[in-house]
Amino acid sequence: MKRWITIIAIFIASSLAAQTHTETLYRDIEGVEITASLKGEKGDAAPVSATILPMLKLEERGVTSVKEISALSPNFYQPEYGSSITSSIYVRGFGSRIDQPVLGVIIDNVPVMNKNAFDFDFYDIRRVELLRGPQGTLYGRNTSGGVMNITTLSPLVWQGVRTMAEYSTVASYRTSAAYYALPRNNFGISVAAAFTHDGGHTLNAFTDEICDSGNSGSARVRMQWHRGAWSLDNTLSAGYTSEGGYAYHHYDPTTHHIEDVEYNDPSSYKRLTINEGFTAQYVNNKVRVSSVTSYQYLDDTMTLDQDFSPKSMFTMQQMQREHTITEEIVIRNSNENDKWQWLSGAFIFAKWLDMSSPVTFKEDGINDLIVGNINENIHKVFPDNNMTIREDSFVINSDFKIPTYGAALYHQSSYRLNRWNFTAGLRLDFEAAQMRYNSNATVNYMFDYTMSDFKQLQSTFAGNENDTFFEILPKIAVQYYYGSRDRGNVYATVTRGYKAGGYNTQIFSDILQAQMMNDMMSDLGIELDSAVGTTTYDSASATRYKPETTWNFEIGTHLNAAKGLHIDASMFWIECFDQQVTVLPKGKNTGRMMSNAARSRSIGAELSADYSYKGLNINLNYGYTNAKFRKYNDGNADYAGKFLPYAPQNTINVVIAHTWRFDNDNIQMLTLSADWRGIGSIYWDESNTLKQPFYSLLGANISLRMRDLTLTLWGRNLTNTRYNTFYFKSVGEEFFSQGRPIEVGIRLNLNI
Repeated sequence: MKRWITIIAIFIASSLAAQTHTETLYRDIEGVEITASLKGEKGDAAPVSATILPMLKLEERGVTSVKEISALSPNFYQPEYGSSITSSIYVRGFGSRIDQPVLGVIIDNVPVMNKNAFDFDFYDIRRVELLRGPQGTLYGRNTSGGVMNITTLSPLVWQGVRTMAEYSTVASYRTSAAYYALPRNNFGISVAAAFTHDGGHTLNAFTDEICDSGNSGSARVRMQWHRGAWSLDNTLSAGYTSEGGYAYHHYDPTTHHIEDVEYNDPSSYKRLTINEGFTAQYVNNKVRVSSVTSYQYLDDTMTLDQDFSPKSMFTMQQMQREHTITEEIVIRNSNENDKWQWLSGAFIFAKWLDMSSPVTFKEDGINDLIVGNINENIHKVFPDNNMTIREDSFVINSDFKIPTYGAALYHQSSYRLNRWNFTAGLRLDFEAAQMRYNSNATVNYMFDYTMSDFKQLQSTFAGNENDTFFEILPKIAVQYYYGSRDRGNVYATVTRGYKAGGYNTQIFSDILQAQMMNDMMSDLGIELDSAVGTTTYDSASATRYKPETTWNFEIGTHLNAAKGLHIDASMFWIECFDQQVTVLPKGKNTGRMMSNAARSRSIGAELSADYSYKGLNINLNYGYTNAKFRKYNDGNADYAGKFLPYAPQNTINVVIAHTWRFDNDNIQMLTLSADWRGIGSIYWDESNTLKQPFYSLLGANISLRMRDLTLTLWGRNLTNTRYNTFYFKSVGEEFFSQGRPIEVGIRLNLNI
């Protein structure tokens, strides 16, 4: 407590000596543009459904990650799945638990190429722009649900020192500090760093310890130079995460009871990211030419007690090391008042992924999953005899090298004719992927009827797979403006998007496990019953999954309806082909895989309204989605007409805030706000037998601004609502992940 009193005293003392006012800071940050957007208009003027979150709103609401934008934008949902690696995002009913994302994330013009890096700490974020619906024409792969453009604070926009400190329940805290300088009139530099400690909130009943605590730290150095026709922007950032997680509660379907978290083996996630992004731009009176070059490095390790139980069944450790290089060149006209607005671009990327995923089978896993399955088959022929394995544990090694390359060419033109604006675009996208794989294991086994000693078995599943994808991504849009352009517009748009295909690396341990059992049984001349064992594949080509493609039909409006009132509304209809769905292969398996459903569709509506009058501000965001399978039969059941799992049917957020301003040099304003979020229903399986009903989360903020110091008291889930955020199966058992309980905290922001 003494430490926090000291920190508060330092912040207050600094604020009394400061010269610049907080209100002026945010006005300057939002009002100044150093370089125009590389692609198209801002979301609130373009023919697309968009949510814009400026810096002031982000900091007032305490947004610290992409997850916390859930429900702040209609039909956008990124739940807490138990770890930073599981950055699953759902937009308008579509998303995925593993592999390819449905949303593209772009930070300072650089696309984040691996979704494992999507869950990062927000600090000094100047603006978030979320465009919903397929954005494939301008952004390419894995943007079938939309694009999130994130812009960090620029040293050319603001200079000074920014610091933040926050403490909240369960001994969690975070802090950040940044320095923005302008050594010369045309050169700016900033250095920023942040650290977060999450104390966790879930007890592992087996170890009697909190299992979901963690730490993360990051740093960012940005240099910008702007002179005449040229501007250069270079950002080097790094982040490290070390956390527990995987607070998965066992669910008993017979009693419908959700039990305590209880597993015996260590589970953790560690991640190191390094990103270097360089943007160069040249502008004359005719064209603007931009080049964005990036290098991205990701090194992470996920360690799992994969049965999530007190049994010693099996553990998995997935280690990834990925290098990515991207280059994009955009050429467009420079005069924004021209009737004909056009841009052309080229994009190339190369990714090199090295992955190792060893699965360690322990005593219970060997007996239950391997020896038990084999002996069940043996007893049909030899009722009194058994197979045994000498090892108490053994490892199935799975190593992969997956290089991926891609290239694209695209063009978009818009023509203005009085109050009408017509847009057409086309993108040609090519991608090539290769997977070199090697799974192997060694065990010693003995059949007590015919063998007097153990025999060594070495099993290997190795090879090489290649795939190429080619996509054509068109876009057509029409806008009509209400009188002057600042009144708003109504639009209609048709766009196409896609998610890349790939390989199911998580299933290879199951493949080798089945091969081992078949090899042992073949010695005895007995065929393994597939109903008892696991699914087998003769080649890795069966583990491929195809790209998912979507057509999006949308009408909407951006409307400045009256003084202080802005409305965005849209209705959409999406047809999805070869939808990527996560499935569990037949039998008691240790992995999961991506497959393709034949076809699905989603229809829905979105409404955002923002009203301000004097000190009162009311903000509403509501999204409705009705997403169902049109055709999907997995061989066990027909799911046509069933709701798509994991995506909420409703998202709603209402914020009511009132600000009182004071004519005082030290105390500027007081803001009280209430925040209500509602999400659901969410179905957990394709058969729609399990679901999370609609739930509500209530929050509140009290914020006091004293010159450059802002003191905020906040609370989330104040009613302590219990709700589930994730459901899955492992080895035939069912598990839930639950949402965060009530949290309250205090935050101090200082800008000098």
